[in-house]
Amino acid sequence: MDFVELLEQVQRSPEALTIGPDWAQGRTSFGGLMAALVYTVMRSKVPAERLPRSLAITFVAPVTPGLAVSFEAEVLRSGSAVSQVLGRAMQNGEVVTLIQGSFGAPRQSSVSVQALPTPMIKAPEQSQELPYIAKVTPEFTRHLAMRWGLGGMPFSGNPSREMGGWVRLRDQAPNRMLDEAHLLALVDAWPPAVLSLLSKPAPGSSLTWTIEFIQPLIPIAADQWCLYRAEIEQARDGYGHIAAGLWSADGQLLAISRQTVTVFA
Repeated sequence: MDFVELLEQVQRSPEALTIGPDWAQGRTSFGGLMAALVYTVMRSKVPAERLPRSLAITFVAPVTPGLAVSFEAEVLRSGSAVSQVLGRAMQNGEVVTLIQGSFGAPRQSSVSVQALPTPMIKAPEQSQELPYIAKVTPEFTRHLAMRWGLGGMPFSGNPSREMGGWVRLRDQAPNRMLDEAHLLALVDAWPPAVLSLLSKPAPGSSLTWTIEFIQPLIPIAADQWCLYRAEIEQARDGYGHIAAGLWSADGQLLAISRQTVTVFA
């Protein structure tokens, strides 16, 4: 199933969903997809006017492709404007992905601050394509189109603290609009920026991930490019701390991301 089909399936049958090997990321299933599936179940528990503001995601254990996964969510508290929701994915009776989310309705406020300027990089058609190559790139990348524009490729020994470029989901209908579930996949599609510092392959993965959505989400067609930029803030003792942002092609900030990643090198 493609990305949208999986989201629709988890809405119909959250108690048992099988994610195919085409969504594999090494020995686990693609983290951005897992986050999107848990989020989709969480979203159904909250009134539409309460928009997703932030998600704190922990990848507790690998999600084995081809085995059934169940999804559940509960509202921890629903205040006058904000709902706190806990979501989880379970496989073989164990938690594999855990998300705590905050959903809030708009408030009247005198505070208004514009986002920082959008990074300047080459246009998608002028940027290096990162193609899907069977048994070389992660399986899930067959579902995404990526163009490199900042920093180095993984394991290139590039000393830059930056990584990024353009990204979009493949084979999306032009009349379908991006939502927060799509943004989760687009942000997490990129490898941890610390991997570009290495000169030879080594395992690395997200440990925790916090993402904040800029609301209201501007209308963007799902087949349009988005710009991603990550910066390594610090790395030591096998852990790296990375801040990132995602923008629309016309420079509108969509999401702010922070990750703690593990590096086995």
